[in-house]
Amino acid sequence: MSGDVFVNILTEHGPWVLLVFYLLYRDLQKDQATRDVVNKNSVVLTELTTLIRERLPRG
Repeated sequence: MSGDVFVNILTEHGPWVLLVFYLLYRDLQKDQATRDVVNKNSVVLTELTTLIRERLPRG
């Protein structure tokens, strides 16, 4: 998209367009942060499970 498209959208619809794009961007950032935390927790849980399995006596 060129800059003219954004200018036309802004002149037709006003600052609400910027607000919507900003909110969508912030929502994307929040989703990425949540995904990163969940991935880190998964790695930690996997490592803990591996340590526990290695220390348990095998029958």
